[in-house]
Amino acid sequence: MQDDLFGTGEGKASRPSAAPASPAAPSTPTRAPAGAAPGVQPAAWPPELYALAAQLPPTLRLGTSTWSYPGWAGLVWDGVYSEQQLAHKGLAAYARHPLLRTVGIDRGFYRPLSVSDFARYAAQVPEDFRFVVKAPSLVTDALVRSEGGRGREANPGFLDGLLATNHFVAPALEGLGARTGALVFQLSPLPWALIDRLPEVLERLRALLATQPPLRPAAPDGVLAVEVRDAAWLAPEHLEHFADVLKSTGATYCLGLHARMPPLAEQLPLLRRLWPGPLVARWNLNPVHGARGYDEAEHAYAPYDRIHDPAPEQHALLARTLAGVCGHGQNAFVTISNHAEGCAPLTAQRLAQAVVDRLASDPGAADAGA
Repeated sequence: MQDDLFGTGEGKASRPSAAPASPAAPSTPTRAPAGAAPGVQPAAWPPELYALAAQLPPTLRLGTSTWSYPGWAGLVWDGVYSEQQLAHKGLAAYARHPLLRTVGIDRGFYRPLSVSDFARYAAQVPEDFRFVVKAPSLVTDALVRSEGGRGREANPGFLDGLLATNHFVAPALEGLGARTGALVFQLSPLPWALIDRLPEVLERLRALLATQPPLRPAAPDGVLAVEVRDAAWLAPEHLEHFADVLKSTGATYCLGLHARMPPLAEQLPLLRRLWPGPLVARWNLNPVHGARGYDEAEHAYAPYDRIHDPAPEQHALLARTLAGVCGHGQNAFVTISNHAEGCAPLTAQRLAQAVVDRLASDPGAADAGA
């Protein structure tokens, strides 16, 4: 069963000559009229979207990396709103989308969020909605960086367990409560000196994870997850050590679908070592743009209203894995960036359809979770 869940290879990414038509393309949106009801209003979604959502396992939560994109008019919003309007008032409308049952909160990476910040988010979403929250760089970046991102000096707070508790885990738990999904420690690229001492870094990571407060009973679905941005963490000489650190502390690995990391198929062996357990994935950047391709993707994809660079192989393998994990009763949290294919809500729809198709072709996967 584990080999079936986490096996198979994946072809090298390449840019297709033309993108297929996007699913459920919206009609031309209208600008929200002045004097309209306060707040952002959701789009009118077709019955087919609700039908698709009803076929997904209840333990699967798909979503986007954030929500404040005016280009999603007609897909998520009923009209055109400013980015500022969406950032402050769009979450409640986003959370009414039939497929989007999670969302990433990344802004705390730059400055830790307070209990009241998290509570304000939690108050805007239904009870079964779960958040995927990124830990502050205060504890996840080995370097103190300039505004341009260049490392200036060693960060004394790197992997400090007490800082992680006080500035991330405890406030998130108190503010989000049962709406806590995955609390993700996304470790920034390490300097070479630390990559050469990765076993020491792994033990520091173990100490950080072990000192965090228990997520239950406040957050029954909550899980600590670790995402990395160096392939060395998954190298044969470190893989078993990494798996032991995660398993011994009750944490899991966050699949990082990013050009800095090996393909999805090469990350799945770590999940095999952690099975059974939840799955967390963040689909960050299409590899056609390279490891530093965010600016290129932004230029190519804005305003993020359609699929530009479809990744069918990624959908197929991720859908297979999600169908198996959720079919065996485990939670899965997947957040998708606009930089994955060009439009995160449409990527979520394509992935949802792939999961449903996979479950239809293998009914035993769904039965196993009963």
